Amino acid sequence: MKINELLKNGESEVLEFKKSVGEWKEIVETVSAFSNTKGGTIFVGIDKDKIVDVVIGKGTIEDLSNKILGNTEPKIYPEITIKKLNGKNIISIKVEMYPYDVVLAFGKPFKRVGKNTVRMANDEYKKRILEIHKKELYFDGQIFSEANFSDIDLEKVRIFVRKAEEARKLDIETSLSEKEILHRLKLMKGENLTNATVLLFAKRPQDVFIQSAIKCIRFKGIDVTNDMLDFKEIGGDLFSQIEEAEKFVFSNIALKAWIEDRKMERTERWEYPPKAIREALVNAIVHRDYRSPSKVQIRIFDDRIEFWNPGKLPEGWTVETFREEHTSEPFNPLIARMFFWVGLVEEVGTGTNKIVNWCKEWGLPEADFEYIGNSIVLRFRKDIYTEEYLRNIGLNERQIKGVKHVKEKGKITNREYRELLEITDRTALRDLNGLCAKGIFQRVGKTGRTTEYVLSRHKPDKPDMITT
Repeated sequence: MKINELLKNGESEVLEFKKSVGEWKEIVETVSAFSNTKGGTIFVGIDKDKIVDVVIGKGTIEDLSNKILGNTEPKIYPEITIKKLNGKNIISIKVEMYPYDVVLAFGKPFKRVGKNTVRMANDEYKKRILEIHKKELYFDGQIFSEANFSDIDLEKVRIFVRKAEEARKLDIETSLSEKEILHRLKLMKGENLTNATVLLFAKRPQDVFIQSAIKCIRFKGIDVTNDMLDFKEIGGDLFSQIEEAEKFVFSNIALKAWIEDRKMERTERWEYPPKAIREALVNAIVHRDYRSPSKVQIRIFDDRIEFWNPGKLPEGWTVETFREEHTSEPFNPLIARMFFWVGLVEEVGTGTNKIVNWCKEWGLPEADFEYIGNSIVLRFRKDIYTEEYLRNIGLNERQIKGVKHVKEKGKITNREYRELLEITDRTALRDLNGLCAKGIFQRVGKTGRTTEYVLSRHKPDKPDMITT
């Protein structure tokens, strides 16, 4: 609608006129009122239905903006522009509705009632604050009013109780009804189901939360731009998703088998540690942000597996926190609690530490954690340090033996390298420096006798050849 038409219609719930910037205090109060109602526009330079030419000085707009910023909480940044109407200046202040909090002006809440800006009553203010903060509660504990008890698979509830009693000695009488069981587990509030109940026990959870499925993809080669060799979108309840996602992963990675010298038994070993795969899947399902429209993704390449988990890092965390000792801060504490009862998670924040250790014990490069866009990415890299690969990049037999040792033991010192290969300090130093130069080893600890050499966390670039 054009300005002339707005002026003709007059002030309303979303339109306010002010004569001059001298009425800045009333302008700030109206900014609060519009923010707390439906948003709106303030035109400065209009007295009733007449246009008054506003004098625009060098700092007029900046000063008005600062007055609004300095006297609203949370700070509001309206769109302030100068417009010409019939050859005269007016100032337009466009205010968006602010849904995340109650906006105060001079420490007081205002709202719009018809064409008037009025002080919000204290009781209403408190109620608004409670309503806003309710929305910020953990997603899994919120009531889902569109589902009812008939949407729940009652047999799933019974199976859960049996597993929880076996795994963690959950003390719930089997004589209780399914509804009573869900109440005991804090999964129902009155007659209402929580989001967690739907995700864990509904017959068709994706009818409600389409984003709660898992996308599993096996790519050809090492890049997402390559063809997909296998694809599956896994739905169902969260517990069954783990089982189905595991099946997909193990059907798309190699199972190595061999018979060791002087032994008749066949030895088998997956490319990646099964415990780490399950822990990564559980973490992705339990800790994802179910408000996000994105799905958990499992991407399998020739050289790695990636677990993409929609969500943000806890406040104060970096990706390095996953490698360190840390507390458990589940994004979905109710879901995490149910997974604890059936033995799928601990509640002490050790899951990612275990993943790191399992990869090391498997002889793999250390697991990577990365924050990309709005997803936390966990990455397992394949053991690229095969004898064939190591010879192709120019390692001598001593260095190959040293790499094997570190794959098994996790680290090696200069002294251990000398003793392992029965060589001089000079030769050991040359070999170890060569391994570091190729990006296979990296040094940890202080320089000197206590220096330890471990497998590099990152896949090495193709190095120049080093002669022996």
